[in-house]
This record gives sequence, structure tokens and C-alpha cells, in this order.
Amino acid sequence: MRFYDVPFNFDRYPGAPGVSGFTGGANCQWYAYEFLREHGYSIGNLRSSNLWEDTEYTYEVAPPQTFDIAMVHDRPEAWGAHVMVCVGNNLFLHLSGRIGRPAVESLDEVMARPYYQYLIGFKRCHSPSPTLGKDE
Repeated sequence: MRFYDVPFNFDRYPGAPGVSGFTGGANCQWYAYEFLREHGYSIGNLRSSNLWEDTEYTYEVAPPQTFDIAMVHDRPEAWGAHVMVCVGNNLFLHLSGRIGRPAVESLDEVMARPYYQYLIGFKRCHSPSPTLGKDE
């Protein structure tokens, strides 16, 4: 339930000083990473471009499966891309500043918006950590 009422907050991003949990909201990256961590995955405090380049925590895949990360943008580059998590059946959980609250939408619905029209790609976290469901 803690994932339903999270407000978007641009200043609450991975690596920002003092950011933990959802007190004060989250940006799309922090929201997605906290969702993955809740389900036992390890992922660093990566911004979008670092996430796309990352091989320590993630690797590129296609097509997406449940718990895979999708990155979309208004241009074909990873820097500043929007981050979402696949929750199955081509549906993605995400926190968009333009929507202002968490949403579950199909990839087609998301990409129909001009500011998310480019699919950067999909990343999969390495195996879930042994601390499944615990804070890291």
C-alpha cells in the first residue's frame, strides 16, 4: 500500500542527500528502485543515464518481464529518461511528474505522450538479493 499514495517530487532522486523511503515523495527513479528493493532486488542509486550504462546491477533485455525496468523519453537518449517497472502483461508502474501520482499503464499508453515517445530500452536487475523484502 505504501506505493499508492506517493507524490511526485523532483528533488527526491537517487543519491540526493537525505533521501530514503517515501517521506516527502519521490521522483520516477527513486520510486521504481524502492519498488524493486521491496521485492528483493539490489540496485544502486543510479540516475537514468547511469542506469542505462550500468552492468553491475542490471543488464539489457527485450522483451520485458515482470520487475524489468523500462526507460522512455522525449528524445532518443538515456540522460533524463523516465523510469518505470514492468508489473506484467505489458503494464508498467511508474511515478510521473506530469501525472503527479503513481500509475499503472501499458507501454503504448505511456509512449502515446510526446514526452515519452522514445523507448530507450529495458533493463533487468540481477537475481534478487538474499535480503528479500528487507531494507538495504
